[in-house]
Amino acid sequence: MKDFRKLIVWEKAHYLTLEIYKITNKFPKDEIYGITNQLRRACTSIPTNIAEGCGRDSSKDFARFLQIAFGSANEVEYLILLSSDLKYIESEIYQNLTDNIIEIKKMLSALIKKLRAEC
Repeated sequence: MKDFRKLIVWEKAHYLTLEIYKITNKFPKDEIYGITNQLRRACTSIPTNIAEGCGRDSSKDFARFLQIAFGSANEVEYLILLSSDLKYIESEIYQNLTDNIIEIKKMLSALIKKLRAEC
């Protein structure tokens, strides 16, 4: 069992989730059950699945949860783009969020490859 808090990818995903919550507080109120909710849930899924995977018994199980986190990261990347296109977030914020999610995806991909090599 690993301590998820020691993983840099978890730290970055947790930080991104906190940022998404702050940013989506400013989204239109009629999006509360739409993009706001979907973006928050998808973003929260990333560090949650990393944490859950750390509690699993095998590298194979851990890699499976990281793959789920990777899928959620792709969903977040799209929802950030959609939010930008709808003018819910400014271009500078969009670019920062996109840079962060791409970095997280690269880190998840590398960790998944490493774990699969161990299996």
